[in-house]
Amino acid sequence: MNTDASDLDLIEAEDRVLQIQTKLHQWATDDPDRRFDDLFNLVCDPAFLMVAWDRVRGNRGARSAGVDGVAPRSILFGRDTLLPMLREDLKARRFAPMPVREKLIPKKGGKLRGLGIPTARDRCVQASLKLVLEPIFEADFEPCSYGFRPKRRAQDAIEEIFFYATHHYEWALEGDIKSCFDEISHTALMDRVRRRIGDKRVLALVKAFLKAGVLGEDQVMRNTVTGTPQGGILSPLLANIALSVLDEHFMGQWESWGGQYGRSRRRAKGLANYRLVRYADDFVVMLTGTREHVEALREEVAAVIASMGLRLSEEKTLVTHIDEGFDFLGFHIQRRRQEGSMRRTVYTYPSKTALQAVKAKVRALTQGNTNQTLANLLSRVNPVLRGWTNYFRHGVSARTFSYLNAWSWRRVVNWLRHKHPRSSWKWLRRHHLPRWRPTDGEATLFNPATVPITRYYYRGTKIATPWSRSDGRAA
Repeated sequence: MNTDASDLDLIEAEDRVLQIQTKLHQWATDDPDRRFDDLFNLVCDPAFLMVAWDRVRGNRGARSAGVDGVAPRSILFGRDTLLPMLREDLKARRFAPMPVREKLIPKKGGKLRGLGIPTARDRCVQASLKLVLEPIFEADFEPCSYGFRPKRRAQDAIEEIFFYATHHYEWALEGDIKSCFDEISHTALMDRVRRRIGDKRVLALVKAFLKAGVLGEDQVMRNTVTGTPQGGILSPLLANIALSVLDEHFMGQWESWGGQYGRSRRRAKGLANYRLVRYADDFVVMLTGTREHVEALREEVAAVIASMGLRLSEEKTLVTHIDEGFDFLGFHIQRRRQEGSMRRTVYTYPSKTALQAVKAKVRALTQGNTNQTLANLLSRVNPVLRGWTNYFRHGVSARTFSYLNAWSWRRVVNWLRHKHPRSSWKWLRRHHLPRWRPTDGEATLFNPATVPITRYYYRGTKIATPWSRSDGRAA
């Protein structure tokens, strides 16, 4: 496919990329066994590189530099200087990715998670690779996975669990893959990539990124024998390709049971039915049956992911009944008796851990630093509250939102009293608390309790890709 083009503006480049992606997705959908042998010229194409650079420079990570010390946001004329040189290096086979810079991020329990930050050049090539490979592999991905996939959200995964929990799937295997991004077998991953990609130049480029190495915070260079460093643009797609082995296993069994009639016959015989819901390396298997069925399923899952060099986290992989409830993607999912009746209903509401996390963020913003204005403080607090409540507005969250409103109000008002220690309540009300709401000019503290609670629309398997028509067929 020859797509060489020059003198394109960004809108024309995006249209061109979308058209080619749609063709790739259609071809991959129409022929599940097709291998694509001529893709490298797309990775080098000016339109793909332009769109890739726009996305690299437009995301939040553009402020972080790789091992070369150059942040993408600091490159002002990337389209005119960086992209032509990058394209020439790719076409001449001179391009070689540099090691990623490691940044350790705190996790729960005092542990640290390594985040790999590639250079600006490497990020651009990774983004271009993703533009080419994603529409091909999306044709193969199963509908039970939701993480890092276009037009799919965490709420889709929660609604999938809610749907099966309300249809007699009472047991849950809460799965967590230990050090998933660090332990993926390169050999097994590349074997899965080769099922669809026959272009040796693209395969060599993917493998080069996997083997690029990591420069640790201690300035020690480490080889990457396994895994795909978190932080790279291409890493989530590669992780989904690796973990699709789990999706294919469970979906293959689900389809082999012969629909609703077949599953009913299995239940009548005392056999278990189960359905996988996966978001990145976290997953839940909803199951009808007994605890013994779930325990046996744990061993089955471990055997499937072992083919990719992965293993389950023993402390985080739990067997739970829906009446006990479990946490997934920030939500707590539990069946409880409905207030005012004897009916038992499945509820999804913000977990205690998620509430503590947002409180910690607001607490950090309102602790000290009284030299800033109230307007500046609210410009930092409001996005945190607004984003958190928008994420949880599809759950049973009204009481939590009211509590968060009262708690955040106290934090900001206490900050005001520390900023103006000699001022009376009368002065504070006149200057910053009209109608008892912290206000500075046009900035007012966001009220989480005003966010309407709505049920999320369960889309099931009818989630179209960006390259499909609304009827689910490829465009």
